[in-house]
Amino acid sequence: MRPGGPPGQRPAQALARYLAKMRGASRGAPPRVGNAEVFWSWLGSLVGIGLVAWLNGIWLAETDALLLIGSLGASAVLLYGAPRSPLAQPRNLIGGHVLSACVGVSAWLLLGPIPWLAAALAVSTAIALMHLTRTLHPPGGATALIAVIGSDQVHALGYLFVLVPAALGPLLMLLVALLVNNLAPGRHYPESWF
Repeated sequence: MRPGGPPGQRPAQALARYLAKMRGASRGAPPRVGNAEVFWSWLGSLVGIGLVAWLNGIWLAETDALLLIGSLGASAVLLYGAPRSPLAQPRNLIGGHVLSACVGVSAWLLLGPIPWLAAALAVSTAIALMHLTRTLHPPGGATALIAVIGSDQVHALGYLFVLVPAALGPLLMLLVALLVNNLAPGRHYPESWF
């Protein structure tokens, strides 16, 4: 008999341990936040997304460019709902979107005829690059994906997509985060710039 039990028992035990990890930790629900925190999160996201959407409608509508993309909604959650998170800091916000947009546009240009591969490589490479540059920002993965699966309007932008919307949109939201998050007595933003 081999050490560790009869043949076949080790793979079964390994599988059982692996599946046990999927039960999750018994930490319970996340803590409740106060009404003031809810208000400041709401106000920041209202002003941040409102500004980007307003500028998109009045400034860029005539140029066929776009400023408002879905990944900015996820950035709003981090910037205004969790401003102390390392993932919400300016380096992560701007770097994550810009690097991911570069990756997404490149993936589309190189692999557009194979969209499933372009999408998979865009997101996975964006994640790897954000890790390597210490700019991890989860909405960046969505920015990379938007560059691949976006409309003809998105594809027509090419690398301009990196500047508008991927850099300008987050910069505008950062400006709002600096103004709104620092109005609240118990908040300060950012935790760090670099």
